[in-house]
Amino acid sequence: MNLPNGTFRSLRGFNYRVWWGGALVSNIGTWMQRTAQDWIVLTELTHHDAAAVGIVMGLQFGPQFVLLPFTGYVADRFDKRKLLMATQSAQGLLALGLGLLTLAGWVHLWHVYVFALLLGCVSAFDAPARQTFVSQLVGDEHLSNAVALNSTSFNAARMIGPAVAGLMIAGVGTGVVFVLNALSFGAVLCSLRMLRPHEFHERASGPARRGGLVDGFRHAWEQPDLRTVLVMFFLIGTFGINFPIYISAMSVSVFHVGAGQFGLLTSAMAIGSVTGALLSAQREKPRMAWLLSGALAFGTALTAAAVMPSYALFAVALFFVGLSTQTFTTTAHGAAQLWSDPSLRGRVIAIVMAVSVGGTPLGAPLLGMIANHFGPRWSLVAGGASGFLALLVGLHGRARYSRLQTR
Repeated sequence: MNLPNGTFRSLRGFNYRVWWGGALVSNIGTWMQRTAQDWIVLTELTHHDAAAVGIVMGLQFGPQFVLLPFTGYVADRFDKRKLLMATQSAQGLLALGLGLLTLAGWVHLWHVYVFALLLGCVSAFDAPARQTFVSQLVGDEHLSNAVALNSTSFNAARMIGPAVAGLMIAGVGTGVVFVLNALSFGAVLCSLRMLRPHEFHERASGPARRGGLVDGFRHAWEQPDLRTVLVMFFLIGTFGINFPIYISAMSVSVFHVGAGQFGLLTSAMAIGSVTGALLSAQREKPRMAWLLSGALAFGTALTAAAVMPSYALFAVALFFVGLSTQTFTTTAHGAAQLWSDPSLRGRVIAIVMAVSVGGTPLGAPLLGMIANHFGPRWSLVAGGASGFLALLVGLHGRARYSRLQTR
């Protein structure tokens, strides 16, 4: 398979190509479920309660922070391929369980809360293993490119999944969407079976230490660039990246559209995300300048989306929200991997992911309450403010690091 040395260079390797294809199918199913889950909570299980959507998000992402003492260490010390087969299988079974409850007409709001929490616990172990597994598939030389292509897969699925889910919700209901997501995990499980272990890229690994998480924290905090990434990601992840709240609340309470148009809004943002991921894939190495520009663009785009007067213009603004978000997150994930010690990479990635989504139990319900009491547009303004605050943190960190280098 002949591929250019630029944007898609990581796909030249068999292992990464197979993994990428399986992940794309599974990601489409995941985005279908997320869309259906937000819709059923907002329109069927509550009366347009954005705070309930925020609670679901908090339960789903909070475990990444609570389980942090274990997840990064497990990703560093256990066979990632076997670990991913276990976590992906568990996520498929959870999707199937929620789907069967919904099809039977037995689902209640507390069921969604429980499944979101269980899914969050499984995802807490899955995410750092999945992120660091990429380095075994491509090696450090193409790691930044592979991380960007992973984001491309995830956001290409975001273009397709919500649009399909919106049509299916209107046609056959949310339960079928959950079941189809469960089936989609078969693709990534098959891809894991097909990989060639003898072609894996081995990396450095130090002796196992009981204080492994402390080592990861110390390593990340003692490096000014990694510390800046952590703080910026915490701000944007906690108070900015709450898109299910923004999009669902604007769809139902401001533009008064149905499930199909709701799904299309998420797809519009995904087009921007794919564009941002492909642009990131062209860059050889992550740079602090891209983090700063991503944070600035994120705050500007969300603030602009808050004042859009029509559904169509709001969709256009979401394109730029997706573009800026992907520029920031892809650069941050690539930087966390390449700027960290390979023997601590799993723990560092777990910390980065925990601070980026671990604040969701705080940020998502808060943004949901803002949407309920002051209107969805003000929740967007609050989210945009996190981008500007992250920019200030990044500028301060960069200036301080420059002074240290000068000394």
